[in-house]
Amino acid sequence: MKKNIIAMNASIMIGLGSILAAPSVYAESISDLEKQKESIQEKRSGVESNISETEKKIDSLQDKQMTAEDQIAAIEAKIAESAKKIDAKNAEITQTKKEIEALKEEIKVLKERIAKRNEVLKERALSFQETGGDVNYLEVLFGSSSFGDLVDRVGAVATIAEADRDILKQHELDKKDLEEKQKAVETKLASLEVAKAELLEIQKQQKQQKQEKDALVKKLKQQTEKHEHEKMGLEEEKANLAAQEKAIKSAISLEHQRLAELEAARKKAAAEAKKRAEQEAAQAAAQAASQAASQASESKKQSTSSGYSAKSNSAASSSPASSNVSQAPAVSSGTFTRPSAGYVSSTMGERWNKQHAGIDIAASGTVPIVAAADGVVSRSYFSSSYGNVIFVTHSIGGQQWTTVYAHLSSRQASEGAVVAKGQQIGIMGNTGHSYGQHLHFELHKGPWNYSKSNAVNPLNYIPN
Repeated sequence: MKKNIIAMNASIMIGLGSILAAPSVYAESISDLEKQKESIQEKRSGVESNISETEKKIDSLQDKQMTAEDQIAAIEAKIAESAKKIDAKNAEITQTKKEIEALKEEIKVLKERIAKRNEVLKERALSFQETGGDVNYLEVLFGSSSFGDLVDRVGAVATIAEADRDILKQHELDKKDLEEKQKAVETKLASLEVAKAELLEIQKQQKQQKQEKDALVKKLKQQTEKHEHEKMGLEEEKANLAAQEKAIKSAISLEHQRLAELEAARKKAAAEAKKRAEQEAAQAAAQAASQAASQASESKKQSTSSGYSAKSNSAASSSPASSNVSQAPAVSSGTFTRPSAGYVSSTMGERWNKQHAGIDIAASGTVPIVAAADGVVSRSYFSSSYGNVIFVTHSIGGQQWTTVYAHLSSRQASEGAVVAKGQQIGIMGNTGHSYGQHLHFELHKGPWNYSKSNAVNPLNYIPN
């Protein structure tokens, strides 16, 4: 079994000629594999650097998001504080309006009092007009019957005059008090309304700031999700590169082992040839010339036997495999063979505003999937997008290729397995992000990467 794997790997990696060819013939292929390994290592290093940069971007965005959220919390606290102040101003305004209503009652009383005084003053003024004003006071004085009566009358006149002055003074004070109270309460109400308007404007600005910060947080979250998605893709690329590097290392190890066995076989064949030559020389020296015809006959017999054996071995080695050959597509003579039977339901190119990096081959029933070329399975796993998927790394003419077989219902080749062109590796399915049974097949000239920049159109390389 081990020799069969080594022989298969030799076919995969190089395409052997004669088994006894000099090892120097294959040195170039090992060098190519080493170069491919170094190229993958460089790309892995680059991807790791990109992952590190993406993580820094994510951390920066998350810091900004936390800062913005803290600012939003502070703004919300200010908005709440403003709301309390507005409520307080509303309460003051309500109280002031109550005071105004109470003042209206006082004003009503004052107005009634002033009106009554006006009536008294009108009557007094009319009396003054009819009697000549101050003459009344003289008549009162001159009408006294005695000195005592005069004194009493003078006191009465003074009292009346003082009362008149008090009425006028109080009248003026009431008017002034009314005006001051009206002005004070109106000023207070206007001041409260202005303060409330200012608070409402501040609250409006605060709410606008909150909306801006909310929009910023939303944008930062979207950017973070984008970079996290990019990071996931880069980590996927890193995992694929690691798997491809492992496959190349396995191929190099098998190639060294194969070359060692080739060298051992070459030495063994050379020793056997030398031994046969020595035996033949000894027999030729010991036997007489008369035995030449017998030796020729014996040589012919051995040649016939060798030919029969070669034919038998050839027939045995060419016996076909018996697993689902009738359902699998015929292996073509080109570099790549068709990976499954069915019709091409979707080609490579723009689809649903995204780049469709391969082709879809659809068919019903149990449809075998085969390796498009000799190679080593670099990855075999379940992906949320690809579903059951197999990645195969190929080294053809010094060029690394990668084929991808996605949405399989089952996988029949594990990571590190050496597969031959046309060998069944799975069954067509509908797993992952898929609509209907089909094979999503990608061909990359070089390693697979997240951006799929190495993808080429498979229809340019496989039979239609």
